[in-house]
Amino acid sequence: MKRTDLRNIAIIAHVDHGKTTLVDEMLRQGGIYRENQETEERVMDSNDLERERGITILAKNTAIHYKGVKINVVDTPGHADFGGEVERILKMVNGVILLVDAAEGPMPQTRFVLEKALAMNHRVIVVVNKVDRPDARLDEIGDEVLELLLELDATNEQLDSPMLFCSGRAGTASFDPHTPGKDLTPLLDTILEYMPAPDGEEEEPLQVLVSSIDYNEFVGRIGVGRIERGMIKQGQGVVVCNYHGNSKNRPAKIVSIYQFDGLKRVPVTEAQVGDIICFSGCEDISIGDTVCSPAKVEPLEFVKVGEPTMEMTFSVNDSPFAGKEGKFVTSRHLRARLYKELLRDVSLRVTDGETTDSFRVAGRGEMHLSILIENMRREGYELCCSNPRVLYKEIDGVKCEPIEKVIIDVPEEYMGSVMEKLGSRKGTLDDMQLHGRRQKLFYTIPTRCLFGYRSELLTDTRGEGLISSIFAGYEPFRGEIKTRFTSSLVASEKGVATTYGLYQAQDRGPLFIGPATPVYEGMIVGENPKPDDIEVNVCKEKHLTAIRSTGADEKLTLITPRQLSLEEAIEFITDEELIEVTPKSIRLRKVILDTPARKRLQAQKRAALKEQGK
Repeated sequence: MKRTDLRNIAIIAHVDHGKTTLVDEMLRQGGIYRENQETEERVMDSNDLERERGITILAKNTAIHYKGVKINVVDTPGHADFGGEVERILKMVNGVILLVDAAEGPMPQTRFVLEKALAMNHRVIVVVNKVDRPDARLDEIGDEVLELLLELDATNEQLDSPMLFCSGRAGTASFDPHTPGKDLTPLLDTILEYMPAPDGEEEEPLQVLVSSIDYNEFVGRIGVGRIERGMIKQGQGVVVCNYHGNSKNRPAKIVSIYQFDGLKRVPVTEAQVGDIICFSGCEDISIGDTVCSPAKVEPLEFVKVGEPTMEMTFSVNDSPFAGKEGKFVTSRHLRARLYKELLRDVSLRVTDGETTDSFRVAGRGEMHLSILIENMRREGYELCCSNPRVLYKEIDGVKCEPIEKVIIDVPEEYMGSVMEKLGSRKGTLDDMQLHGRRQKLFYTIPTRCLFGYRSELLTDTRGEGLISSIFAGYEPFRGEIKTRFTSSLVASEKGVATTYGLYQAQDRGPLFIGPATPVYEGMIVGENPKPDDIEVNVCKEKHLTAIRSTGADEKLTLITPRQLSLEEAIEFITDEELIEVTPKSIRLRKVILDTPARKRLQAQKRAALKEQGK
């Protein structure tokens, strides 16, 4: 049975190429909103973090109606760290819209998501977006996309994919790059004509592959997936199974069913083959499970999601300020929250750490893990985080490390500085392209060598440098490298930072805190440009004298402190340092807070290294 009244598509692209903005316009022109209804930009980015950062983190479902056909649309993340979301969502659709920025062209994540779509034999509609950009390269982008399709061994049908030129912000589409469209009608018509209708046996027993998980306090876990076979009805008895044998077959009952319509979930009593649905009633449902009729239990194979390449240690906060700002502070709380995250995020791995109060959390990149930390602190959790470490592999007896393909877009005058930095970080220059006054540099570089470089790039290029990367595989270990050439200013006493104490300390390097900030011994309060840590007393007060000096403290001019974001803090710390994360604060600290104990350990390490050198 072919569902001619239905299409299931996903929108895939590199980060910031305009997926969510285009979906906004599709919803608007698909009649979801009233004519006079006020709407937000990027309405699909409903998560607070998504709206703040301007990126999509979680894949989301919506649906529009056009010429009597329901079009289910999945908006997917564009950042490489959330590739796991894209991989599993592609199982729910029959085709994809590939968005490519009219100026930037295909980027690393473009290759990644397109490769996954082609491997599943999905049909592709190429949409060159942001055609109204002043630096748009409309005559070149088509050739670049075709080259990418050839490189990825696309079939003849996929090579003949239709190409449209759009402005997501203006809500227009056209087949001619130099003739602006009036609305999105050409794109919507192409979806109906080119994208295949879902196909399946309606009379056969039920089969649904769970591709996503949601959670509701009232009904518990909610499974999201496409009906591959048969029909699903409210109150129906089912069997939950798993192709990979991760769990035993277990009976369940469908309590409620929902379908997507615009931005809403509409309750229904039944759904047919091809529909994308949400359902509740299966208490322990997980991503990758198959819900079947008891009459025919046949689990479906789930997409193999890429392995994590990086890990951090999450531990209970044991600083002097522990428990003052957080609601959930124990190891039991941390464990429950991390294992709950595993239900939603198939790219995450959690294992017990070296102590009972710590956990090793592995993910696809710094942003992947930092988003988890940020969500936890906003929920009231308090914890300590280590610096990120790459996960090595032994392949044929050789130690191998994860490698990234990196594209850096910089003004030509900064190219020398960038190339020097990446060369010292064991990067290999693969290609370079000149676009006007800007250079695109294509590098292959170890993942660990990118730690801390993104903020350096912004400094070196006065904020004009752009960097994007994607995991490229494993290569033999390229040798040790030092990625941080500075050290820390460490508080030597507990107390409250004073203007006088900070004024005395700021000559040593940039500070991270301002006056009246509570500090403790071992807390990092700034950065020392030199290689060795320096202890500073930021709580120091000016000694009283017999001479009156009205307003003397007002003459002390402090440099504005550098407020580190969570990502910047992750990039900054070393193996001997931690990030203390609470709902109200992000503090940096030493692992060993006691100054004499820390110095003794450092002396022992230096002596050991000296002995090895002999």
